[in-house]
Amino acid sequence: MKKFVIPGIILSIFLFLGCPAKKSTDNNPECMDPETAKTVYKLSNIDANKRCGTMQVLEKHMAQRPKLKSRMEAIEKQCKAFIELRKSEKIADLDTITIPTVVHVIYSKNEENICNEQILSQIKVLNQDFTKTNTDISQIPDEFSSLTADISVRFKLDTIIRVASTRTEWGTNDLMKFSSNGGSNVIDPSRNLNIWVCNIGGGVLGYAQFPGDDPSTDGIVVSPEFFGTEGSVSAPFDHGRTTTHEVGHWLNLRHIWGDGNCSQDDFVEDTPVSDRPNYGCPAYPRVSCNSNDMTMNYMDYVDDNCMYMFTQGQKDRMRAVFADGGPRESFIKQIQ
Repeated sequence: MKKFVIPGIILSIFLFLGCPAKKSTDNNPECMDPETAKTVYKLSNIDANKRCGTMQVLEKHMAQRPKLKSRMEAIEKQCKAFIELRKSEKIADLDTITIPTVVHVIYSKNEENICNEQILSQIKVLNQDFTKTNTDISQIPDEFSSLTADISVRFKLDTIIRVASTRTEWGTNDLMKFSSNGGSNVIDPSRNLNIWVCNIGGGVLGYAQFPGDDPSTDGIVVSPEFFGTEGSVSAPFDHGRTTTHEVGHWLNLRHIWGDGNCSQDDFVEDTPVSDRPNYGCPAYPRVSCNSNDMTMNYMDYVDDNCMYMFTQGQKDRMRAVFADGGPRESFIKQIQ
C-alpha cells in the first residue's frame, strides 16, 4: 500500500472555494478525458434503487451499536427545539459556516485515482448547492420557488489523501475508513467533513453517516465516477449531486419521501408528503399522496441535472446540528 498526503490543496477560486491557500499539485494524477470515462464506466452496474445506501447503513449501525438509537432520539429532540426557536424568531438569521473538508482517494485502478481538478469541481458544486448559487435553481416550479433556501454552509478543501489499494470493491461496511483494512483513517471528525472516494460497488453511488454515530466512521463515501463534474465522471450522475445528497444526510436530512408510505415523515414541514423516490427526470407535476412531489429536491433520487434545491425547513434541520447541544456544535466552537 502506498499513501500520499496533499495538504492545503485549495486553489484561489474566491467565489466558490473560500479563502485562497498555497497551491499544491504534488502527486496530482492526470485528469481522465470525459469521452474515455464513458467507455470505462458502464451504467449497467448502477442500481437506481440503490443510488444511496445511507438508510441501509443506518439499519446495520443501529443493530451493531446499541447506544445509537438513544443518541439519535436525543438529536431529534434538540433539533425540534431549535426549529421551534427559529419559528418564534428567538434565533436570528444564521451566519455562514465554513467546513474544512478532507478527501480520501482510495484506488486500485488509474481511473479511480481522480485528479485534483475533479476534486475541486466537487467542492465548487457543494458551495453552489449549499448557498443557492447553482445556476439551475431557476428551473424550480413556481409552487416551490418561495421555499428555496440558502443553507449558508460552505466547504473548504483542506487535505487530499491518496491511498493505493489492491481491493477493487469496498461495499458499505466502512472498510475504506480504516488503514488496517487498506483504507484511510478518519481525520479529526470534530472539525472536518471526511469524504472517502472509492469504488463502493453493488450498484451504490454513495452513502453517508448520520450525526450521532461513531466518530471513527463519520463522513460520506462516494464512488469516483459520481464525484465532481470533471475527469472520470459518468452521466447521468456527473453534476456532483450525489455528494450534495450525501452531505445532506451527514447534516441530518432524510430522504424527501421519508423512506416509507404516505404516513412516513422526513421530519421537514415544508416538503410535500410522498411515498416513493423519483428517478430520471420526471415531468412536473408528479403527484403522490394527494400533492405534487418536490422531485427537484436534492434528497430525492432523480438524475443530477434534475435536482437543484433545498427548502427552508431543510435548512433549519441542517443548521440545528451546529447549534448549542447539537451533534456537530464542535465545528462552530473550533471557529470561536
